[in-house]
Amino acid sequence: MFRRWLLGLMARFGLIGVGFSCCLLLLYLLACKPASNSKKQSLLWPEGTTSKEGFMALLQEREDSHRHYINSLTKQIAELKDALQERTQQLQESLDKAKAKGILPQGLESLHKATMQSDLKEFFRSQLNQAEVTSGVSLPSEYAVIPFDAFTLQTVYQLETGLSKHPAERLVRKDRKDELISTVETALHILNGPQQHHEDTRRKHTYSPADFIQGLTRTERNRGTVYELMFKGDGPQDFTQLLLFRPFGPPMKVKSESVNTRSTVINIIIPLSKRMEAFRRFMGNFRAVCIQQNIKVHLTVVYFGKDEVDQVKSVLDQTTRETRFRSFTLIQLNEDFSRGRGLDVGARAWRRRQNVLLFYCDVDIHFTADFLTSCRMNAEPGKKVFYPVLFSQYNPAVIYRNSTHLPPLQQQLVISQETGFWRDFGFGMTCQYRSDFINIGGFDRSIKGWGLEDVHLYRKYLHSKLMVIRSPSRGLFHLWHTKSCADELPPDKYKMCMQTKAMNEASHGQLGELYFRREKERHLDR
Repeated sequence: MFRRWLLGLMARFGLIGVGFSCCLLLLYLLACKPASNSKKQSLLWPEGTTSKEGFMALLQEREDSHRHYINSLTKQIAELKDALQERTQQLQESLDKAKAKGILPQGLESLHKATMQSDLKEFFRSQLNQAEVTSGVSLPSEYAVIPFDAFTLQTVYQLETGLSKHPAERLVRKDRKDELISTVETALHILNGPQQHHEDTRRKHTYSPADFIQGLTRTERNRGTVYELMFKGDGPQDFTQLLLFRPFGPPMKVKSESVNTRSTVINIIIPLSKRMEAFRRFMGNFRAVCIQQNIKVHLTVVYFGKDEVDQVKSVLDQTTRETRFRSFTLIQLNEDFSRGRGLDVGARAWRRRQNVLLFYCDVDIHFTADFLTSCRMNAEPGKKVFYPVLFSQYNPAVIYRNSTHLPPLQQQLVISQETGFWRDFGFGMTCQYRSDFINIGGFDRSIKGWGLEDVHLYRKYLHSKLMVIRSPSRGLFHLWHTKSCADELPPDKYKMCMQTKAMNEASHGQLGELYFRREKERHLDR
């Protein structure tokens, strides 16, 4: 009987085990069953298998996935390069120690003597440190400074001596064109690269050649070439400035930074004595460029004498009434005209706490909004001052051979060999911060009347550690006006005045036509 009971119990346990195994098998089959195609398609394309939007969404998802994958691989490659360079440096240090102790294993002498990549980079870095790139060097005179060439993607604006040189050179020489275009391409590669994107989290767009505004370049023959490139930013007042250095090899990144010029105030200072017609013309340019385009500026007028000062006040009051612009300062000095004295008084009259960017200007100057941007970008307190080379206009009556029917002023502002010249001997128009001007000692106040005060200030900066940015400016013009040289001027100043008067009249060829006009007429008559 016990045996029957035991057999029945075993049969029950067997049936229970078989049932439990069947349940486990059923659960396994349900869990491992593949999803149907219709369900997969419904997850990917909610609008159906023929939906164009669903297909585009799938492509976008895959493109984003590939982009993230590429960024990840790029980051890994950069990390591997850094690790390889670190291991190579450690190996080089070990070889140097072994060589010094005389225990370098046989067969490794060639590895020890091989030129390492780090040595090449170190050489390039030494070239960069010795060149005038990140800081200025003391120079003996105004003739020792190396001027920058300004360039766009189509034109190079350069300072060249000689009567056959043009102020604006088209990029027709292949070597020059390839050099500048490859530099811009290198800058775009840096700005759009993953490293730049990682450093600047605020970047919202991909840079293209259309974002390139202007560049400055100059070459130190024993060091290399420096390039300062300016690109458009996200907003109208946002810019990206990229500094590259070519140590007679590939360009290397020195600095890349986003520059916001919204809060930078420019204090435009002009010394004035009479000349009301020129002042009204200047205020027309000021209103069109600064007020109508809402550029943050302040105008300081230092007026010498009492004659016509009421007319100056009237022009400023009229501007305020018509434009609601009130950022003016009028300073009257009852003394003889002195340009250096006027600029010095105007700079020191700034009573606000913040440092201000000064633009020393004259009443015969015409400037554009692009120039004010260059003024902000090329001056930095404690580091660099901007001395633009303006384009000086010839006598329009000679250029257009008609003194009564001249073209409008905007049509006369053309940079060419026949319309004017780069005023490379003038240092009066400058952009510098007030703190640098005060620290350098300002103008020589003993100089009276016309000339030399700007040269003395320029030499002070050349002898300092500040970098002097000297470059032709395509947005700064000196308008022609009649010039008289006073008899009471000392001989050196009178000579300078007469030379300036002659150079301002016409080009060499135009003066030749005027001088030999009778011979030309006789030839035509024959």
